[in-house]
Amino acid sequence: MTLRITKRFEFSASHQLSGLREGHQCARLHGHNYAVELELSADRTELTPTGFVRDYGDLSVFKKWLDDTLDHRHLNDLIDANPTAENLAVWMYQHWSKEFPELSALRVSETPKTWAEYRP
Repeated sequence: MTLRITKRFEFSASHQLSGLREGHQCARLHGHNYAVELELSADRTELTPTGFVRDYGDLSVFKKWLDDTLDHRHLNDLIDANPTAENLAVWMYQHWSKEFPELSALRVSETPKTWAEYRP
């Protein structure tokens, strides 16, 4: 049986997407109040002795990284890809899966109604 935990984080940042048709709203410089969800998974036999997939408190380093690295920044200056929600999800997953081997998915939202999810 697989168990999953999820924690949500937030940050604000600007970006500008390239490769879009002329006049597309996302081609202009704009910003979002982003939400990021980390999903961590483990089989029941892999839980910590306490019974956790991972202690939620361990995820505070991710929040600090978001605040220090992405919050109130221009995302085009930070990643080597067009900073779409999809590319941000992959970029963050690749960075944080080393720190959190239980990371099974990472979701990025630019608006309350839209999500991009990376699940390798």
